Amino acid sequence: MDFKQWKDAPAIRTVTCKHTDAEKYLVSNVLTPGKEYEVKNETEEFIFVMDNTGKVGGFYKTYFE
Repeated sequence: MDFKQWKDAPAIRTVTCKHTDAEKYLVSNVLTPGKEYEVKNETEEFIFVMDNTGKVGGFYKTYFE
């Protein structure tokens, strides 16, 4: 699926954010611990979810349960 269609695509599944303690990047402004997010796409290292800004963003899997 083309990445331009991810926003309108149905969710694959939902995941819960477990923390926003990042070493390098600031994720606390787009993810909320304890909140469920819809997974739009997934790779071995990243999960692409609809974040708090209403856009699809890619995050390391370590932030989610």
